[in-house]
Amino acid sequence: MAEPNSLIAHLIELRGRVLKAVVSVFVVFLCLVYFAQDLYHWLATPLLDTLPENAQMIATDVASPFFAPFKLTMVLSFFIAIPVVLYQIWGFVAPGLYKNEKRLVAPLLFSSTLLFYLGMSFAYYVVFPLAFAFFTSVAPEGVVINTDISSYLNFVLKIFFAFGLAFEIPVAVVLMCWTGVTTPDALRAKRPYVIVGVFVVGMLLTPPDIISQTLLAIPMWILYEFGIVVGSIYSRKKTEQEHQGDL
Repeated sequence: MAEPNSLIAHLIELRGRVLKAVVSVFVVFLCLVYFAQDLYHWLATPLLDTLPENAQMIATDVASPFFAPFKLTMVLSFFIAIPVVLYQIWGFVAPGLYKNEKRLVAPLLFSSTLLFYLGMSFAYYVVFPLAFAFFTSVAPEGVVINTDISSYLNFVLKIFFAFGLAFEIPVAVVLMCWTGVTTPDALRAKRPYVIVGVFVVGMLLTPPDIISQTLLAIPMWILYEFGIVVGSIYSRKKTEQEHQGDL
């Protein structure tokens, strides 16, 4: 059982690291808030490029022209500051980890951040143009497409989050293999079920069109296979280390 002084010291360190993480997000926000309107226009570009002639985005609430860009800037500030936030988490938990655990956790923190960014980039540059082109092309005759800016923001943030999480599959696979929850061979044996599962997940996390569902499902499958490869490498190294420890 931890001594009271030790517990207080850990709580003080935790408070300091949480404060540093919050400050990092706030600093990024201060740097971006001046460009809030430009950032929203950048976010809306995939939709604006596919809207029919004379169609435009609208604001149905009085305060939406202010709050929608403000909300986007806040969320974007957090996404940009994620490396600093993860570094503070790493700094807090690292002293309690063994040497071999540190060699695993540090790369996973870096790769999870990179994969999350890649998922968001894939959604913006690949999925949005195709999905919005499909949505605007199937509008019934006589229906004018005028998307509300707040609704659009909520929609794209959900897609960003879905693709960001989906691209974390290799990290999850490596962790499961390293902790002994499963093995690379067992994951390979479950490949047919995974293929069906990723398409089901794609159906649940994306708009109801086959294009965006497929564009999420296929990368998830590829990342699953990549995770098995990396998980095999880590499992092999762990087995070798355990064997050397027994000698």
